[in-house]
Amino acid sequence: MAKLLAVKPLSRLLKEAENEGESGLKRTLGPLNLITLGIGAIIGAGIFVLTGQAAAIHAGPAVVLSFVLAGITCAFAGLCYAEFASLIPIAGSAYTYGYATLGEFVAWIIGWDLVLEYAFGAATVASGWSGYFVGLFADLGITIPPQFTTTPGTVLYLFHGRWQQLAALPMSVDVDPAQLPHVTGVFNLVAFLAITVVTAVLIIGIQESANLNTAIVIVKLGVVGVFLVLGIGYILKHPAEAHANWTPFIPPSEGPGRFGLNGITAGAASIFFAYIGFDAVSTAAQEAKNPKRDMPIGILGSLVVCTVLYILVSGTLTGLVNYRALNVGDPVAVGIDVTGVRWGSILVKVGAVFGLGTVMLVMLLGQSRVFYSMSRDGLLWKWAGKIHPKFRTPWISNMVVGAIVAFMPALLPIDRLSALVNMGTLLAFTIVCAGVWILRRRNPDLHRPFKTPWVPLVPILGMISALYLIFSLPTLTKVVVLAWLAVGLLIYFTYSVKHSKVQKALREEGVGGPPPIART
Repeated sequence: MAKLLAVKPLSRLLKEAENEGESGLKRTLGPLNLITLGIGAIIGAGIFVLTGQAAAIHAGPAVVLSFVLAGITCAFAGLCYAEFASLIPIAGSAYTYGYATLGEFVAWIIGWDLVLEYAFGAATVASGWSGYFVGLFADLGITIPPQFTTTPGTVLYLFHGRWQQLAALPMSVDVDPAQLPHVTGVFNLVAFLAITVVTAVLIIGIQESANLNTAIVIVKLGVVGVFLVLGIGYILKHPAEAHANWTPFIPPSEGPGRFGLNGITAGAASIFFAYIGFDAVSTAAQEAKNPKRDMPIGILGSLVVCTVLYILVSGTLTGLVNYRALNVGDPVAVGIDVTGVRWGSILVKVGAVFGLGTVMLVMLLGQSRVFYSMSRDGLLWKWAGKIHPKFRTPWISNMVVGAIVAFMPALLPIDRLSALVNMGTLLAFTIVCAGVWILRRRNPDLHRPFKTPWVPLVPILGMISALYLIFSLPTLTKVVVLAWLAVGLLIYFTYSVKHSKVQKALREEGVGGPPPIART
């Protein structure tokens, strides 16, 4: 049991960060790159998809409070992430922090969980990106063969010149689907190609990826800004409509997780997928120019910007449209249509295409870096840690991850995946908060470039709020995550324990338990 709790010495982690040299990851990212990296992941599916769903299914107009609750939970975790990222500038995020504080077994669990989080997250976003992309092309008069825009077995119907699923047909129109032209999906080629292109960009190099992400984020924030200007302007001119849509602000409860106060919590849990971004920022710590200064700026800066934007967008959206009409794939487009601005819908779809594209990029970046870190520790196969001699990126890991993720949205009708990603994100937050507290107790005199305030209060509040939101997630989510962890544990006990570098060092030193972290 003691071997399972073996801690990776902090001195070894810091030495790895200093000795990467020409054989390791390339340090090219500044604070602006890191902030936009976080915004690139946070401002995407959350605004363009999840905001409407959380309002329609869980919270109603009080989805604004759901974002406030989620933002507060993220603030606790973000402060803890910032301390770790400045102290341990190594790729791997919560996995690396858990290894340094809670031991190898806990680190494996959270690392394997992060793999699921990023893979299904990227696949889910690719599906949403495909829908916006196809819709944008349809607005421009370009029709993509419908059988290559959806998953196998999905039936699409041609209605008013648009191919769409039966559930998306207007309820107010009396139409017999059997009389409409229809096709059955074969392969979602659009989503497949999206993941393929993003993977190629990541292989070419992190600097190129980050610069592309920065440019796209600027475009995306511009689109969100246009929506807010048009939406708030319309609300100010039609206050009666907005008042009717916002009333009641907290709809009466219709059951567990559906409206009422419990619905606000359920809404916060359902949108947590939106906040995965600053976890992804921490996975790029090994590629930051000055991580001790820049990582806290990147993590906390992206969190503050995005939380404010989410609150503004959700409040504006529910003022424009009755919350029950927002359970659609493009809620922001529905909202801007109310303003009567004809070019608004096309603009929003352009923003969604760019915005969701950056989310895919950051998620695949995060997953490959977790793979890289686990491989370097001997917990995964050596190929996952191979660095390209020219691009200096974990190219084999990028290729394998990209290939698997590309086929997921192309072949599988992915449903409720945001809840799966939420589970992983919340578990990661819990581990990081616990790790900060433990490391403060073990090594209080260690020099910390950034210190989380009010320890242990902030870590404790972070753990409590994250665990509370976990219990608000659907039962299916917990079952799937437990099944995934069972597969991971099989790999751990058959491969990882035999190849773990920390375990090997303990055997050579004849140590039976976790080594203490030396005071610095």
